[in-house]
Amino acid sequence: MAITLPSPPKVGMVSLGCPKALVDSERILTKLRADGYGLSPDYAGADVVLVNTCGFLDSAKEESLEAIGEAIAENGRVIVTGCMGNEADVIRARFPEVLAISGPHQYEAVVEAVHEAAPTVPNAFVDLVPEAGLKLTPRHYSYLKISEGCNHACAFCIIPSIRGGLVSRRPDAILREAEKLVAAGTRELLVISQDTSAYGVDIRHQPREWKGREVRAHMTDLAGELGRLGAWVRLHYVYPYPHVDQVIPLMAEGLVLPYLDIPFQHAAPSILKAMKRPANEAKVLERIRRWREICPDIAIRSTFVVGFPGETEGDFQYLLDWLDEAQLDRVGAFRFEPVEGAPANALPDPVPETVKEERYARIMEKTAAISAAKLAAKVGLTLDVIIDEVDADGGATGRSKADAPEIDGSVFLRNSRHLKAGDIAPVIIEDADEHDLYGAPISA
Repeated sequence: MAITLPSPPKVGMVSLGCPKALVDSERILTKLRADGYGLSPDYAGADVVLVNTCGFLDSAKEESLEAIGEAIAENGRVIVTGCMGNEADVIRARFPEVLAISGPHQYEAVVEAVHEAAPTVPNAFVDLVPEAGLKLTPRHYSYLKISEGCNHACAFCIIPSIRGGLVSRRPDAILREAEKLVAAGTRELLVISQDTSAYGVDIRHQPREWKGREVRAHMTDLAGELGRLGAWVRLHYVYPYPHVDQVIPLMAEGLVLPYLDIPFQHAAPSILKAMKRPANEAKVLERIRRWREICPDIAIRSTFVVGFPGETEGDFQYLLDWLDEAQLDRVGAFRFEPVEGAPANALPDPVPETVKEERYARIMEKTAAISAAKLAAKVGLTLDVIIDEVDADGGATGRSKADAPEIDGSVFLRNSRHLKAGDIAPVIIEDADEHDLYGAPISA
């Protein structure tokens, strides 16, 4: 006699914002899948839709509100979570029909709201989930969040008021999660947080036992242990504290990718002071030189804000000159945008929008030229490339050790029909432009 299993309710997910929010979405979906829920790739098939919002900038808030409105129009049954969940009154005023609202990393509240909106029938055949959890990224790379919150008080940022102060995870819990991800097929671990360098400060770097040895809750110890799992390890959101120097030898040894994502934000001392950021830019340049002596292949990426209140032409030229000295490999730039609740909004001498645009164009031109020269120097070299996608024509798209997914450049390959996503292949670099490399795998 055939047994008909009950169809589980299905949940749709719209995830906005940064990789940290993406990890939140993965954890929510993992819990819901473990509770017996199915997943829907579209609005039509979902019994309820979750919208994980971003509230970092006013433009991001508007994008979140638009996403909520679209979900309501297309489905009607919507639960809102994430950074903008702290502004429930704004959401309710515009969308009173929203079923529930919760703030960032409030997993239990989201899951409870889903249970109320679309109850599931417990069933042993349905309540199954992969051990590594459900992922919104390709199988071969995974974001690994090591802490929540931030203890900084940067004038342009409201993240601490949204996500709270630093809360670090236990090192053994992080390593256990990473081990499961690698066992499930992850070839690249992308370590993320609001401030990776500060990991463990709140718990006084308390050690935990892992595989018969003690591992401190400290960035250096954690990076070394992650490097022993057999996957690429990429460090993001690293503030240049002195102990970052200790990670560079791990890169030279091959335990950690020779890549640092450091949010410098500016270089002019007066602007860094107004931003409430570390302002010893000369010492940073010296440290970058030492890092490159220890690990010549290190790639440094950063982001900068142009048009911050009070930024003069002299300040901006100082930044351009600093970039000439620093020769960073990857740079992103943002025009300053007032964010409701940020102290920077009250600063005098706002920069006109036309000036912001002009400075943005100049910094992008400067950094594109630096990037083009650095990439041109790689022509003729053989680089390890992780494959992200192989197309039907035998071409492939991948990334070198200097490229993080979504934010950096790509390596475009020919004659790659024998490769598959997640492979790491030696590639001869044949050409380059301002942001990307072109080549072919060495062996077919």
